[in-house]
Amino acid sequence: MTELLPGEFEAIATGIYLEGLAVDHEREAIWYSDVIGGGIHGVKPDGTRLGVLNEGRMWTGGVLMNADGAVLSSGQGGIMWNHPETGKSGWLIAELEGRPVNGINEMWPDGTGGIFFGTNDIEHVIAARESRPTAVYRLTRDRQAIRLAEGLRFSNGIAHDPARALLHCSDTFGKAYTWDVAPDLTLANRRVLLDRDDCDGMTIDAAGNVWIAGVFSPGIVRRVTPGGEELAPVHTPPGTTTQVRFGGSDGRDIYLNIVPQDAGECLKHGKPLSGTSTLYRGRSEVPGVKIAPANFTLG
Repeated sequence: MTELLPGEFEAIATGIYLEGLAVDHEREAIWYSDVIGGGIHGVKPDGTRLGVLNEGRMWTGGVLMNADGAVLSSGQGGIMWNHPETGKSGWLIAELEGRPVNGINEMWPDGTGGIFFGTNDIEHVIAARESRPTAVYRLTRDRQAIRLAEGLRFSNGIAHDPARALLHCSDTFGKAYTWDVAPDLTLANRRVLLDRDDCDGMTIDAAGNVWIAGVFSPGIVRRVTPGGEELAPVHTPPGTTTQVRFGGSDGRDIYLNIVPQDAGECLKHGKPLSGTSTLYRGRSEVPGVKIAPANFTLG
């Protein structure tokens, strides 16, 4: 495998519109979704392919590991789980507040075995119509869904800081927001984290700074402090980034899903993309948070 320096990147996979992204630290693998081509794809850091889960399932916005090795994937209809070794699969959640799930986007562990997640309006995305309001929820380890925040235009990237004091969430076509997290994991005191209308996926580095992908911001991933001070961006290969994750033994490997520069507009308006998307491996100057798995009991 090529040894990379900070600022260098190597393409390890391609697809149509790459979106969800999770580093599988136990298997030393990466799982990523292709919202147009379908499926959850597994790959090693050197590009060796591991196979495809949920082949043909489109609109998967988020990917997250579970403690038993299953891969959780959000999207149309809710959150599914797939175990790569056993081949077993099922639905983690398919209803919200007594109704079938329209769509779920990004996920992040809540530190107690459950997850935070945001909803999205998959029906209107597919129809290339304006999204209806979305919300942020927490799914407890015993699968109780609790609505935490509402009135977002299009919930997207989500991140819970290591101190468990803050929750950040991108509201694509709006802004990125931060809430204080109470001991009971409810949210309060919403404020603007980044005043941009293109905030997409996000993650956190070891210093607590939030890395925010911008679906209309080619060539960079923005970085902001928890208080909203914008830092120097991280430069990326051409295209726009939909998601970023940290990996590697020292936490300094970075993985980026990068789509064509016009991909966000194409998806919004139901137009074909102008090119392919790429999963890149790179190196970071600073280490990042290794996202812990959720801990649901699965069938």
